[in-house]
Amino acid sequence: MSTIVEEIEQLKREKDAVILAHYYVDDDVQAIADYIGDSYYLAKVAVKLKERTIVFAGVKFMGESAKILNPEKTVLMPDENADCPMAHMAQIARIEEVRREYDDVAVVCYINSTAELKMHSDVCVTSANAMKIVKALPNKHIFFIPDENLGRYIASKVPEKEFIFNDGYCHVHKAVTADVVRRAKEMHPEAEVLIHPECTLEVLALADYIGSTSGIIDYATKSDSKEFIISTELGVLYQLKQQNPDKTFYSAGAVQICPNMKRVTLEKIRNCLRDGSGEVEVSDKKREKSLIPLQRMLELAQ
Repeated sequence: MSTIVEEIEQLKREKDAVILAHYYVDDDVQAIADYIGDSYYLAKVAVKLKERTIVFAGVKFMGESAKILNPEKTVLMPDENADCPMAHMAQIARIEEVRREYDDVAVVCYINSTAELKMHSDVCVTSANAMKIVKALPNKHIFFIPDENLGRYIASKVPEKEFIFNDGYCHVHKAVTADVVRRAKEMHPEAEVLIHPECTLEVLALADYIGSTSGIIDYATKSDSKEFIISTELGVLYQLKQQNPDKTFYSAGAVQICPNMKRVTLEKIRNCLRDGSGEVEVSDKKREKSLIPLQRMLELAQ
């Protein structure tokens, strides 16, 4: 392991490269990353980097967004097949239909989406900033794509807006059911329940705290509690334990693993740096149109 880490460090120096990693990738990948965070944090970081090569340890839409925000940089994906099923769970024809039906609609696109969907949207959001951005929009009607669960959570907090929902979901968070969380609470009665808003409203009703991945980490770190039930992808446990070695974290009990995030390995990071493989390409037309909602997100979330 030490040898491959040394290879990666050497290649980073040679290629003027930086590694961005999402909280959901494996522990050893997070350990060698230069920046670790959720989608919003990594999007902000990407536009400020001085290095000419970005290695994105995550899934396809993340590397694509980094390339859209940094067209002059080389963006490499360690595994080109690491994709997010939810990122594809909206239809352009449906977006156009909703625009015809509602004159004042804003198409709010979760950053967990393809560049094609971003092209047809008005603003991007993440779970960390969606509420703030939706509240700031002048539009009465909000078509929230592609994740229905996050959309319904934001709608419950912004009753002054009228939402149109899309039939999309994260399979990891959908697997966390209310019964699963109730059993975890019975097993660990002293633990606080921390839940990601990609879970259903029925599950969120059982939470002590609802928030993005970074929000969950911040809450657990600041809380006086010593035990927590974590209802999101379990890659987050690495940072939770790093920052809170004196606290105990339990899985909610569902299958909370994203197989696509776990496709990223140290060997694949080494290989993409060495060979220049997995380079992300975005056409000028696609970049021009999808950049607008990403930039608007960064502006409104400040």
